[in-house]
Amino acid sequence: MPSKEEIRSAHRSQRAAFPPGSLDAAGAGIARHGLQWAAMVAAGERSTFAVYLGVGTEPPTLPLIAALHGTGHRVLLPVCGPDRTLSWVYWTPATVFVRSSYAPIEEPVGEQHGSEAMAGVAGLFVPATAVDLSGNRIGQGGGYYDKFLASLEAAGRPVPAAAVVFDSEVLPAGSIPAESFDRKVPVAVTPSRIAKLM
Repeated sequence: MPSKEEIRSAHRSQRAAFPPGSLDAAGAGIARHGLQWAAMVAAGERSTFAVYLGVGTEPPTLPLIAALHGTGHRVLLPVCGPDRTLSWVYWTPATVFVRSSYAPIEEPVGEQHGSEAMAGVAGLFVPATAVDLSGNRIGQGGGYYDKFLASLEAAGRPVPAAAVVFDSEVLPAGSIPAESFDRKVPVAVTPSRIAKLM
């Protein structure tokens, strides 16, 4: 079985080869299916969702962020801190982004909230470079989300999570090596579908 770093590297190379125009269509599909998943986990009610801003060759999530906001949901975006910690800022269309001090991402400027902000969150969209049908996920390598998801579980308030990936990044069951600190995800949102993983 390839290592996680080998799988991550291979999928990053594939992403870099995508035609630029394909990202627009992918973003529209991710927004459509992300809204469907949001409606399911929030039982059709307006709620709050934690998302992230896809950058570079990542699956585009800004259309999803805007669509969630446009349908009346509140949206939280992450800010990376020291020791692989995450805090959260509420997004609006006027939100300004700056380069993170800790990770190769763009982060929102605004009042930061700790994990207590998750108390009212109906669902969490998490980054991934690949997932498999056993629910295993390969992130970006920083460990932020595995640590964050584990902390929610330890506090007795897990939040439903969906990984956002391209269609080709949903792999057969058992394709991704899992370690004790890895947190599984039950669902993937792709440009073409909502994939149940476990």
